[in-house]
Order: sequence, then C-alpha cells, then structure tokens
Amino acid sequence: MFSEAVPTARLLIACPDARGIVAAVARFIAEHGGNLLDADQHTDREHGEFFMRAEFDLTGCDLDAENFSRAWSPLAQRHSMTWRIRFNARPMRTAILVGTLPHCLHDLLWRHQAGELPIEIPAIISNHDTLRAVAEHAGIRFHHLPMGNEGKAAQETAIRTVLDDEHIDLVILARYMQVLSTEFLRGWENRIINIHHSFLPAFAGGDPYRQAFERGVKVIGATSHYVTEVLDDGPIIAQDVAHVSHRSSVDDLKRMGRDLERTVLARAVRAHVHDRVLVSKNKTVVFD
Repeated sequence: MFSEAVPTARLLIACPDARGIVAAVARFIAEHGGNLLDADQHTDREHGEFFMRAEFDLTGCDLDAENFSRAWSPLAQRHSMTWRIRFNARPMRTAILVGTLPHCLHDLLWRHQAGELPIEIPAIISNHDTLRAVAEHAGIRFHHLPMGNEGKAAQETAIRTVLDDEHIDLVILARYMQVLSTEFLRGWENRIINIHHSFLPAFAGGDPYRQAFERGVKVIGATSHYVTEVLDDGPIIAQDVAHVSHRSSVDDLKRMGRDLERTVLARAVRAHVHDRVLVSKNKTVVFD
C-alpha cells in the first residue's frame, strides 16, 4: 500500500500568461505557512497560456480542503485562473475495467502492490468473467457485468452504480474493448484513462496491429489518453514506440505491443495520480 511521509497539497493552474504569477503563487503559499516543495511551469507562447504545478508541505500550514477555495479565490480571479487542488490524505480510489487480455491488469496490480501507484483499487469490472481469478488473487472484488438482453445502456448503468457506490475518483480502461457512451462519460471528463494499442493518431479503431502489418510500418506504438466522446481522440498523456522490421509477423507486433501497452498505461496513470497532467483544449501539459 502507498503512504505519504509528509502531508502535501498539489495545485494545478492554467491562465493567460502574465508577469509575476510564479511569485504570486509562491508568496500565497508562504503567507499561509506552507513550504513549497516542487514547482514547475510552462508557457505556451503560441496561445499566450500559462500552466503551473506547485506541490507544498502542509505541516504548519493553515490551508485545508475546507478553506482553500475562499483564501485562493481573489488571486485566482485576478489572473482568470482555472485551477484544481488535491490534498493527499487519501489515495485516489480507482476502478479498473478489463476485457479478456490480462497483461495491463497484471502490471497495474503489481505496481500497486509494490507501492508505485498511490491508489486504492476497490473494484475490477469486466463484461467477461475471464479475469475473475486475477482480481480475487489480489483480494479485489470482481464485478462481472456482461452485455445482457437489456442492452448497453443497462450495462453502463450497472457500471455507474459500482463507481458511485465505491466513490471512485479514477477509471482505467486496461484493454476494455468497449466504446463508452456519451451518457456514461458525462461527469467523468479527464478521469477515464484508456490504453490504445497504436501510436495515435495512426491506426485508430480496431485491430491496429493488423493494420500496421499490412502497411509495413517500421515502428509500432502505444498511446494512453483521456477518454472523450470521439473514439481514440482524447487528450494524449503518454506514448512510446518500438522499432520493427519486414521480418516481424503480426504475432511479433502484438507481443512487442503488449510490452509497450503496459509501460505506457502505467506512465499515464502515474502522471495522473501524481497530479502532473493539465488539459488545454485537446492537448495535455504533462509535468515531469
């Protein structure tokens, strides 16, 4: 299980670029007794946008989840900021949706058990019963919610019930091979992470390794992104590639691709749960 030695808060900011924002944020934290531990910023000169991530120690700080908004609002309004803050007293409660392929699920569970990911996993959900034993071995409740005669809407309602009952903060699609409806996605903006088995925007949709093989590509990739209403078009969090050759079969591509999928998905989840991702339009700023 994950534990934090020091109570901290992570503040993410996006606003029009202007002089003095970094100094103003640092001064605000110091005036309230916080100790700035880490700060990073990026300026998008093309669009005049400023992005910042600040993490600060709460020991001796008079800010908490109850009073932060009231104290912070004057500065935020002065700079037209959109912002969010997370106090790390509780790890993100995470549900994993899976299909029949186990590799991404195994990897996430291993990283969680090794303490690499500050999350709690109260539920694993699938439309197949194939991976029940994996969940039960990890001591996590498995919810088999197949597509029944009632149709997709009823199945998604059942999934939403689990998410609500378990107070889920984050959903990971670990090769969950179903398209989520617009109705399901409502209220989950930038909180559902998918792994797509290609280097998007190339080979979107189904069977990308077959598409890559037929095209004779020299690299294959994997992409982890936030889920939106448009299939495989959400803001990209992490990507990676591997070199292949004309000798590589479809099975070779799938084997190499599985390695990429595991690492890329884990990288994206880690960035999200450490509050390192800011979304602007359909792009992300991912602070290292």
